[in-house]
Amino acid sequence: MSTPFPFTAVVGQDDLRLALLLNAVSPAVGGVLVRGEKGTAKSTAVRALSALMPALDAVTGCRFSCDPASPDPACPDGPHEPGASETRPARMVELPVGASEDRLVGALDIERALAEGVKAFEPGLLADAHRGILYVDEVNLLHDHLVDLLLDAAAMGASYVEREGVSVRHAARFLLVGTMNPEEGELRPQLLDRFGLTVEVAASREPDQRVEVVRRRLAHDDDPEAFAARWADEEAAVRSRIAAARELLPSVRLGDAALRQIAATCAAFEVDGMRADIVMARTATALAAWAGRTDVLAEDVRQAALLALPHRRRRNPFDAPGLDEDKLDETLEEFGGSDDEDPDPGPQGPEGGPGDGPEGGPDGGGGLPPQSDDAAGDATVPPQGDGAGSDAGRSGEGGAEPQPAGPGGGEQSPVRAAEPFRTKTLSVPGIGEGAAGRRSRARTEHGRTTGARRPRGALTKLHLAATVHAAAPHQRARGRSGPGLVVRRDDLRQAVREGREGNLVLFVVDASGSMAARQRMGAVKGAVLSLLLDAYQRRDKVGLVTFRGSGADVALPPTSSVDAAAVRLESLPTGGRTPLAAGLLRAHDVLRVERLRDPARRALVVVVTDGRATGGPEPVATAGRAARLFAAEGVASVVVDCESGPVRLGLAGELAAELGGTAVTLDELRADSIAGLVKDVQGTSRRAA
Repeated sequence: MSTPFPFTAVVGQDDLRLALLLNAVSPAVGGVLVRGEKGTAKSTAVRALSALMPALDAVTGCRFSCDPASPDPACPDGPHEPGASETRPARMVELPVGASEDRLVGALDIERALAEGVKAFEPGLLADAHRGILYVDEVNLLHDHLVDLLLDAAAMGASYVEREGVSVRHAARFLLVGTMNPEEGELRPQLLDRFGLTVEVAASREPDQRVEVVRRRLAHDDDPEAFAARWADEEAAVRSRIAAARELLPSVRLGDAALRQIAATCAAFEVDGMRADIVMARTATALAAWAGRTDVLAEDVRQAALLALPHRRRRNPFDAPGLDEDKLDETLEEFGGSDDEDPDPGPQGPEGGPGDGPEGGPDGGGGLPPQSDDAAGDATVPPQGDGAGSDAGRSGEGGAEPQPAGPGGGEQSPVRAAEPFRTKTLSVPGIGEGAAGRRSRARTEHGRTTGARRPRGALTKLHLAATVHAAAPHQRARGRSGPGLVVRRDDLRQAVREGREGNLVLFVVDASGSMAARQRMGAVKGAVLSLLLDAYQRRDKVGLVTFRGSGADVALPPTSSVDAAAVRLESLPTGGRTPLAAGLLRAHDVLRVERLRDPARRALVVVVTDGRATGGPEPVATAGRAARLFAAEGVASVVVDCESGPVRLGLAGELAAELGGTAVTLDELRADSIAGLVKDVQGTSRRAA
């Protein structure tokens, strides 16, 4: 077994380490979501935390890690006899992004349950993680239904498996830690709210600190055991401090003054619901215990707000997480006050103990253990904007570089997008089998049952009626003599379910001079922004191709990060000729590459243009030939007609006919317009048939 990198050897990342330690002290805080760019020690810190967790006593042979002092009366392995126990380290269980529902919550042997009437249950990862750590790397890429199951178990402290009248329940209390790179897409706001704390991490811009990171990483890789031995004393000290804070936690007093500050802070920042108040209260209490105090102070409330509130203020994917610290300080000062009783300086008094010194409380880096002198400078520079949006000015695959304007008009500065609106539903025809989402019809693991079939591999969703129907004719031949049904493997039928899938929505946006009237371009950007918001809500991947001047650029390769697409759209320059054919051909090439990466995900091409084509020989005919490539391959498409004025040429409609799709005007795109009825994209698709 490899030696993990020591937790105390992680350089910087004070907020990340503090949030993890607070959850180790009080798992009721609700876990940690770590957001940040790649290569910032997110996974390293989480995996290192498991070595600091205090050892636990468990009932010998119990697959669900029951506490011998208070075993779960409903444990599937129970009832447990008193006395049989073992001491073992707390587990850290990793949930892979591609895990199935059965792997997460466990699986019932349906065949034995039907034939023998027994609950043959194979525990899943939730059972393995009970009283330990459950770590989900790239949690934003996890299927929504798995995230729902995961967070429900974390909130209730138990996991329930119910199928065809057979139910199993077991305890599932664990420290939940998720990491994610925002460039790969965001979590839904309601799922963000279920994580107790969130931390934004970024690589340090201090050369000395970066040197120390490299030095320690290389030393660990060269000799992991020797490196761990160098940090053994620091690891033992933090482990002891966690144990002491856990013992002190029940004695910590959360006074009325601190409660008023917590409530006032949540109200001032307009946080929805009451979960934020509860999480802040638990976090502030854990901070006091970590600092060795029995009273919650204003500093604890402030630190708790910085950890518990930023991710709860996102109303849509285009809102940047964060907290106005000046407003926070004003609120805390306005509602500050003292309780009747004097604060308790702590069990060891002001002279020493865990809370002593500048590093013992929230003001000193969250009370983290001091590092060696060679790790100078723990300050980190906050992220320089959105990772995907910071390079929006690069050309080629990374961004759309402004090109020289052609005769069709000079380049204009970027236009601000109009307010987004709710759009009509656009979907791909036919039935797909892509990733779960909310746009187009698909055969999925979840949804309404539409039929039955023989299982291919392990049975996951039993169709009870079809199974009984298959077994019934053979009961006499199988020697049935009692009331039970004799069921064999060949009788089992898998339920076929229909739900919704997410698609690749590829935007092809005309940024030429013919579209560059500022008022019209603002409306166009508002429409695309509205479609992006719709794509976010329906779990789509999005891509952005723009064309203007003499060619087309992939402003954003297909990604799950719609906020990155919004950043690119906001800075989109306009002007020049209208190389419509170049835009369509570039989009066709993007789809070709994406099919190789994800062949099950169907595409929806949204062309935003007035239909004009200029530049090069026979631009209209060339654009028509490019459009027919999409029609020949059955790619679903829609043209958003941006033509304005009293005289309309109808070129966008002709383009839609060449694409084999449908044209809608900007007004018709609105869900609340007279023409805004739910309408599938017309056209045939060989891939969807």
